[in-house]
Amino acid sequence: MLLDSRVALITGGTRGIGLAAARGIAEAGATVILLGIDRDRALAAAEGLQADGHDAIGIVCDVSDPRAVYALPDLLGPLAAVDILVNSAGVMAERMSKTLRTSPEEWRRVMSVNLDGSFYVTSTFVPGMVERRWGRVINVSACLGRLTGPGTGGGLAPYRVSKAAMNAMTRNLNSELRSGAGGVLVDAMCPNHCRTDMGGPNAPRSAEQGADTIVWLATRPDESPTGVLWEDREVVPW
Repeated sequence: MLLDSRVALITGGTRGIGLAAARGIAEAGATVILLGIDRDRALAAAEGLQADGHDAIGIVCDVSDPRAVYALPDLLGPLAAVDILVNSAGVMAERMSKTLRTSPEEWRRVMSVNLDGSFYVTSTFVPGMVERRWGRVINVSACLGRLTGPGTGGGLAPYRVSKAAMNAMTRNLNSELRSGAGGVLVDAMCPNHCRTDMGGPNAPRSAEQGADTIVWLATRPDESPTGVLWEDREVVPW
């Protein structure tokens, strides 16, 4: 299979889009590490994949806590040689959190997971990819984080800004890694509105549909375009 012998770490991998992505990546042959904040859910998610014959483990980790993230390599042992990183952990802002109505506490709650957490995990595991000269970094962004189209509507300020900042981090890291010249491809993607705990039961897309581009990015050839924002396997404007 395409990802035999590869190790994938998926933050927010115990439910929703993250879990759907983990399943797709596992079906391609990778060992998957599911990070989540709820122990029972992490174990259940991993056991569900194991029951289908996949290599999976569930790990409890709050990505907003740098100490917890930086302790992961020792906890994972040989599996710390992560080849594929999916930064999927995220929280939504309160509905009324406009720029001038957002409390500092709400701002930090969202930023600490959506942006800071992605940075902590990236800075922990991507150096190993660079050293081994192969890796995939897939940042789960959002249409609301785009600086064009749906991203310009206002409201949900902490969430929009956190995803716009994730996009900026994606572009910056891609430039630092010479647009994949060293074997590490860095991209962001928009899953669109999906039926998850965050998206609600009436969203038009399933979690599996939202995760499709993640799985595709994890399994694509080395010579693929990189350092861009993807939606339904197509490049879209930032």
